[in-house]
Amino acid sequence: MAFLADPDALHSQYCTDDWLRLRQDIHERYSVPQVDFPGWVLNRVQWRGDEWVLDVGAGSGFYVKPLRELVRASRYTGLDLSEGMLARNPAASLALADAAALPFRGHIFDVVMANHVLYHVADLDAAVDEMKRVLLPDGLLITATNSANSMPELTALYRRAVLLLSNPGASTAPSLMPIHAPYTLENGARCLARHFFAVVRYDLPQLLVFEDSEPVLSYFASWRTMREPLLPAEVRWDDVMTLMREQITRVLDAMGELVINKLTGVLIASDRGGFINPYVTMR
Repeated sequence: MAFLADPDALHSQYCTDDWLRLRQDIHERYSVPQVDFPGWVLNRVQWRGDEWVLDVGAGSGFYVKPLRELVRASRYTGLDLSEGMLARNPAASLALADAAALPFRGHIFDVVMANHVLYHVADLDAAVDEMKRVLLPDGLLITATNSANSMPELTALYRRAVLLLSNPGASTAPSLMPIHAPYTLENGARCLARHFFAVVRYDLPQLLVFEDSEPVLSYFASWRTMREPLLPAEVRWDDVMTLMREQITRVLDAMGELVINKLTGVLIASDRGGFINPYVTMR
């Protein structure tokens, strides 16, 4: 069964952008090679220059400045379910709404973005249907997410800590499921293919390289509100973090650094726009 956060845990995680900003900062600081990720995502598309763009799960506006710099005549609307997340978004046009109930008439946006958000959506197919509804017939849906196999070293450290602290035979599966499991580069492509004629996938492999345990622990601790409720009853979060610290320290003592492989990317879907247009246009 895929990980799907409790609504209260999700609200606690995203009532402000503090935890998300912490993770973004760690990725920007410790990734090798360093890549301007929002710029990389946006450059997977060939822009006309005056697109109307809807950013679902816009949060504090991670894509606002890169989009303005790349597509100067674009018209941007940011949408999020959390008022606290939108508080720092610099865009003039913002909407507070659910991804599965978009407050817009049909066929008005050239591009809909839903980046690193769809794995939190309760009804994924309903949300994708809504995004398709508001897209123009030749519009594009851009959805950045993680691979199912991203950051396996971090997952292994957490898995070992939980298993060591659990009673024999205890069910640990829910607590060990990756946060992004409901929508990955792998299963996300299959999901979008149910709604769109064509889907293209772009991968961005990188490393996270740490010479100190603190940023690793801070990164994982930022997910506490969503992870802790899924732990077996006998397992305490603080004990999990203590064991993770011990494991990371041993790796650093032996190797001098902790290297974590990560694989992110973007899935772009359309019925007849962008990348698929040359193949469906009548000549």
